[in-house]
Amino acid sequence: MAELKATLSRLNLINLGIGAIIGAGIFVITGSTAAQYAGPGILLSFLIAGFACVLAGLCYAEFAAMIPVAGSAYTYSRATMGNLFAWIIGWDLILEYLFAAATVAVGWSGYLVSFLADLGIQVPAKLATSPFIFDHAGWHASGAWINLPAMAIIALASLLLVLGIRESARVNNVIVALKLGVILLFIALGASYINPQNWVPFIPPNTGEFGHFGWSGILRGAGIIFFAYIGFDAVSTAAQEAKDPQKDMPAGILGSLAVSTVLYLLVALVLTGMVHYTHLNVPDPIALAVNTAGPGLSWLRPFIKMGAIAGLSSVILVMLMGQSRIFYTMAKDGFLPQIFSRIHPRFQTPHIPTILTGLACAVIAGIFPIGILGELVSIGTLLAFLMVCLGVWILRRTKPDLHRPFRTPWVPLVPILGALAAFVQMLALPGDTWLRLIVWMALGLLIYVSYGRRFAKDPTLLPLEIE
Repeated sequence: MAELKATLSRLNLINLGIGAIIGAGIFVITGSTAAQYAGPGILLSFLIAGFACVLAGLCYAEFAAMIPVAGSAYTYSRATMGNLFAWIIGWDLILEYLFAAATVAVGWSGYLVSFLADLGIQVPAKLATSPFIFDHAGWHASGAWINLPAMAIIALASLLLVLGIRESARVNNVIVALKLGVILLFIALGASYINPQNWVPFIPPNTGEFGHFGWSGILRGAGIIFFAYIGFDAVSTAAQEAKDPQKDMPAGILGSLAVSTVLYLLVALVLTGMVHYTHLNVPDPIALAVNTAGPGLSWLRPFIKMGAIAGLSSVILVMLMGQSRIFYTMAKDGFLPQIFSRIHPRFQTPHIPTILTGLACAVIAGIFPIGILGELVSIGTLLAFLMVCLGVWILRRTKPDLHRPFRTPWVPLVPILGALAAFVQMLALPGDTWLRLIVWMALGLLIYVSYGRRFAKDPTLLPLEIE
């Protein structure tokens, strides 16, 4: 059977990480989270989420260098905890990547429609909005039919991934350069338009409800914007396609995380300084900040939107890549039908899972609102991080003599803190989000009992065992 082709360099991996991390978090989620939960204190939310990601990233780096195969946290859990836990985390990752790509596609649609409107091209709202709204009153119809632009970008990214990982990486490199340039321009030019009064109070007083401002709001904000950091997780799904995974995977994971965290902090600081946090609950907060600055920055508005469109495109690309690689690896291990592990004879990509997940993601992006999708991604990501951190600790105790090209420092302190940080942020998320996760996991366990358990291979056949 054909295998995935190793074509990715260290720079490709770092750019894949930045491509996934720098997207909806900066261009969409930062504004809404500041407005609804944390105020200017969102800077602290990013620090909390970033600290948790550093802990998880160190654990991911050890596993990615030690087990350089596609599959990310799924493969690592299988190596340390067995088939049942591997299925749970694999099913969780399917949720994470599927809904992450859909979430970002909805944000991409909003920026595209706004950009086209600036050019005098009006896209009917009925064809560019979710047909449903979910708020404090529950589910109700929006009057729209479907979000066609969101579906279109999913289809385009899926096609590119079928054509080849090298080609996808090259496109991503160009997009990353473009959006980093736009973000750096916003930081540099927007800094002179900061009004320090917009940072007062830095931590708005709690409204009397947990999670709405105050320290509980900062904690909930950290849990929600955790969605923004999942790119380094996606890097590890490409381990089997890296040229020198034992050296390059840790560099790709930690390098992309470091660059992105610094940019998030700077953007949060400038954004809440330019615009009072109460006005930031909009789909395009950076564009709003540029407008607020007046004529002096009006020329930057189209570039911000182009950067957002390009930046969100690369996030979708990397999320769909991670999704298809999870499907591919789970099928190779017997958890899913073998058809999902087939490699295209010409393009050398897992074309069947790429097409299937692309179709499913397009339908989800075309129907559901962004708020529901984003919360599901956050809790799925946090669960994956928790499992990876525990996995490093378990493997250090059960197989201390294994060769580890990269070693997580200060074990067991780092993995324990990483697992706790992820779990605390999960607890801060709304109860409805937990309910949806439980329903998704129950469906997954049903599939595991009826199919996966019977056909899954023995985890002792992992490459880890023959070191």
